[in-house]
Amino acid sequence: MKNLTLVTLLPLFILLLLPAYRASVSATSPFQTPKNIEYIKTSCNTTTYPRLCYRSLSIYASKINSSPRLLADTALNVTHKATASGSRLMKNISRIHGLTRKEAAAVADCMEVIGNSVDELQQSIGELGHINRTNFDITMSDIQTWVSAALTDDDTCIDGFEGRAMDGKVKNMVRRHVVRIAHLTSNALAIINKYASNPSNRP
Repeated sequence: MKNLTLVTLLPLFILLLLPAYRASVSATSPFQTPKNIEYIKTSCNTTTYPRLCYRSLSIYASKINSSPRLLADTALNVTHKATASGSRLMKNISRIHGLTRKEAAAVADCMEVIGNSVDELQQSIGELGHINRTNFDITMSDIQTWVSAALTDDDTCIDGFEGRAMDGKVKNMVRRHVVRIAHLTSNALAIINKYASNPSNRP
């Protein structure tokens, strides 16, 4: 699989999205209650992209069960999965035969920064899992820093495709995927910030 074309890449793009779809289906529970759903909706209303937030998190309402900590953890995990999918997509796009020099350079930059974003989100998930009353403030500060850095990485990737010279199918494919990742990351950061700001959330 050294060289790919846009035609052969499309099925790969669909395959990359399947794990997220399957996870969404498996997360749906018949025990979701109006209270849990309303909690997701209310929490998402404080984010920058509330509709995306609700669509991505409402399927986990029974798992979250109106818990601010589980909401933050789920938002991070959903974002991490989408970002990891984006990282794999960048690697596949880099193998497309016939990329222009500028496209190849932009894709290479995206591979690096989206890879960094995956690591930062993974680190955040790990730290949130070890949070306690004594390390709450410093740990939440670290998580806020990492998620913010992940969002900057997403924006850096998108910025690399600015300009009319970059217009084309590759740019559209990258932007469509990475913009969604950036929006998920922005929402996760908003949820993390709200969780960190409430003293009652200390374990």
